[in-house]
Amino acid sequence: MPTLRLFASVKQVAGTGSVILPGETVSDVVEEASTQFGAEFTDVAKNCRIWLNGNPTEIDTRVNDDDEIALLPPVSGG
Repeated sequence: MPTLRLFASVKQVAGTGSVILPGETVSDVVEEASTQFGAEFTDVAKNCRIWLNGNPTEIDTRVNDDDEIALLPPVSGG
């Protein structure tokens, strides 16, 4: 199963930086995480950039068991 890596605010909401979840596409894995972590996670995840194995990806990209998906929230600061 693919590994979902979480950073910054999405990591705080989930209470973990990494989780292994089932899914055939990036979307499947993110939806499974939303089911597991709840509505607040879903709201934060909507604004995240999604990377697959270190490269930007689309939500409908197929994944394999050894893939790593990263959710990167927008960066703010000043």
